[in-house]
Amino acid sequence: MDISLKYRIITEIINTEDEKVLNAIKKLLNIEVDVDFWEELSEDEQKAIEEGLDQLDKGNYVSHQSVRDEIKNRFNF
Repeated sequence: MDISLKYRIITEIINTEDEKVLNAIKKLLNIEVDVDFWEELSEDEQKAIEEGLDQLDKGNYVSHQSVRDEIKNRFNF
């Protein structure tokens, strides 16, 4: 196969907006696309994570050691 045909195929792939065509090419070439876990989360889950990270950045958290100490004292471990 000559390089000009390959270039034309690549150009057509780049220019297409047809998801069926792209999915068919992906399947034909055995291309697996890794999905970012973030995109699989709901909007509420994303907001909750962002809120938690914001709280951590502001220093609003309870340390692991303080939780361990509280459990130890509460349950006599």
